[in-house]
Amino acid sequence: MTPHTMEHTPIDDISMASFDHIIINANIATFSAQYGFDIYASDRTDSSPYGQLENAALGIKNGKIAWIGAHEQITPHLSQYQDQQITDGNGKWLTPGLIDCHTHIVYGGNRSNEFEARLQGVSYQDIAAQGGGIVATVSATREASIETLFAQSEKRLLALIQEGVTSIEVKSGYGLDLDTERKMLTVARKLGDKHGIHVSTTYLAAHALPPEYQSHMQDRADEYIEQVCAWLPILHSEGLVDAVDGFCENIAFNTAQIKRVFEVARLLDLPVKLHSEQLSDIGGSALVAEYQGLSSDHLEHLSEADIKKMAASNTVAVLLPGAFYTLRDTKLPPIDALRKYQVPMAISTDCNPGTSPLTSLLLAMNMGCTLFYLTPEEVLAGTTLHAAQALGLSNKGKIEVGCDADLALWDITRPADLAYQIGLNPIQGIMSQGRWRKDDGVRPYRPSKKIGKAKKPQSL
Repeated sequence: MTPHTMEHTPIDDISMASFDHIIINANIATFSAQYGFDIYASDRTDSSPYGQLENAALGIKNGKIAWIGAHEQITPHLSQYQDQQITDGNGKWLTPGLIDCHTHIVYGGNRSNEFEARLQGVSYQDIAAQGGGIVATVSATREASIETLFAQSEKRLLALIQEGVTSIEVKSGYGLDLDTERKMLTVARKLGDKHGIHVSTTYLAAHALPPEYQSHMQDRADEYIEQVCAWLPILHSEGLVDAVDGFCENIAFNTAQIKRVFEVARLLDLPVKLHSEQLSDIGGSALVAEYQGLSSDHLEHLSEADIKKMAASNTVAVLLPGAFYTLRDTKLPPIDALRKYQVPMAISTDCNPGTSPLTSLLLAMNMGCTLFYLTPEEVLAGTTLHAAQALGLSNKGKIEVGCDADLALWDITRPADLAYQIGLNPIQGIMSQGRWRKDDGVRPYRPSKKIGKAKKPQSL
């Protein structure tokens, strides 16, 4: 397997001297079909792993990637740039900024006491009966002020940013009433605004039945779903909702109830996604496919029939190894069948207080390999290109002309190192919308004063 050979992209001298910033002497994992990326190619001899380019350079203009070419093409024009406009990659690897496409990072409280209790043999049912579980998080989130909720959630976001995350999805779903769902989504928006990363907000009021709707006499789930449907247009009108989610399971809501929520989303022209097939197969993924949904997530019990429907609707399979690990699950998602039908697979942290208190997307990638038997190329595609698709972000997750200049520079020998290493963060620089980050505790990448010769990476 050899890297894609770059053709010298024709571009006039004026343009070559007019970029806002240039990155030279880098090896690039583009994840772009233009550069040979095709993870499902039957014959990999015509494809390039990671869509990689050696000894490459790129030009950035107005926050977008404006040019990609060989290092030698830009060299004659370097004298026309100031030092701060040039980043010398020194043979390091450049990838799209990572994307965490399924998180619940905005929540109040702490449930480490439950983790400790489960290790001592207390069942989840007993914990729930004592007011624990999701009810504890709902109570803590309702009680938290917006300032407290922001401060608690910001720590989790910063941990992800420091590992190269430039886009993230944040769900509501721990409010289960209009005011707290609004508060959660508002905090998510504020986090994105403060830290300059893209935040996709997802309405997940159909997450669980709130305490006030639980009754020993009757199931009030249908009544609560009516409220979920009524709140959605309100929060959408306030600019707080980018997509709609639900929990379709035998311990949550059935397909008929979720369909009512999806119908409201369709009227509002909002994309849908779903927590489905985590514990049982009740047809959630088929429902998502029916609505041309962005993604179906978890999927341990996904059937081959529903995989075919996901393939036909181009719905992404979002795999969540952190929850699989925390719950000590033994039922693997049907990876081979997803490959067979060429369903794009994304990887995410599923950061949440109960079943996946994980704030490392790099560790989630390693888990995807060690627990789910994915390849390093699959998990890196799953946290870039396919994660972007799971959020409907067509201009992110790959490195090609016209895409957003959201990039991560890594001190690694080969892209597989990102999934291989455990506990080592090799980040060198993070770029959001064409600007190297200089805050959040992440070291900005400082251009070298001396521009060296392009270095060839170790071959794959």
